[in-house]
Amino acid sequence: MRYIFSLGGKRIRPLLVYIANDLFNGKTENATPIALAVEIFHNFSLIHDDIMDKAPLRRGKTTIHEKWNNNVAILSGDALLVTAYQQFEKVKTEKIISLLSIFSKTAAEVCEGQQLDMDFEERKTISIDEYQQMITLKTAVLLGAALKMGAVIANANEKDADALYHFGKNIGIAFQIQDDLLDVFGSAEKFGKQTGGDIICNKKTWLLIRAMQDASPSDKAEMEKWIEQKEFLAKDKVEVFKNIYKKLNIKEKAENEMKRYFENAKNNLFVVEANYVKKETLLAFSEYLMKREN
Repeated sequence: MRYIFSLGGKRIRPLLVYIANDLFNGKTENATPIALAVEIFHNFSLIHDDIMDKAPLRRGKTTIHEKWNNNVAILSGDALLVTAYQQFEKVKTEKIISLLSIFSKTAAEVCEGQQLDMDFEERKTISIDEYQQMITLKTAVLLGAALKMGAVIANANEKDADALYHFGKNIGIAFQIQDDLLDVFGSAEKFGKQTGGDIICNKKTWLLIRAMQDASPSDKAEMEKWIEQKEFLAKDKVEVFKNIYKKLNIKEKAENEMKRYFENAKNNLFVVEANYVKKETLLAFSEYLMKREN
């Protein structure tokens, strides 16, 4: 388990717990068990995702199943999930049931999102709406839950806690679209993962779905040919898809979709009754996430 944490990471989710807690003048020490639970759970999900995706790298280093084996990785992930729940034993508040309810609901949704992601790999076509539902569950709800739990532990009212949850969900969707972009157009060194990995394993990303939707019959046939091939040179496949994406302006379309969700998030934050400067700090952090290179 120590290995996954030694790989580093952005620690975005626990930071969101602390930011939301501070937004309502909560005590840092009260938020710490929640922040730990969220980060530990996130790393549990990454270990299991990497096994299912057969990913060779995580944060620029060898994944656990590659370094050891699948059994070690599965058990490491399971132990992390238990450890995440153990953090709630340290929460001293009458809101503990509410916090556990948010956490458990979110954990189940993340697993449902991962199942949808795997199901999509077996389907020839999916819609943008289906994809956005999947990333809402797999990625966005955990960001929303981190903010909501940080607010709840600081005794925020239900309206403000819910608004922060929806803010986090919208940021989370934009965050995942950015992740899809970085996989294709990012730098492997900065991204910390193999670039083009989603293309190589036929992962249904926002970029691929939109390209299939917008492509000419010949370009669509070319993409389908590469998707169906069992043996190929990875660099050749990635190059074909990148060229089609560039021709169809998929990068620009994805960036516009990110901006749309970011605007929705700003509207969610606007209704939260909290210190203006602290809200601006949260907004600035979210803008940074939209411009990240890893």
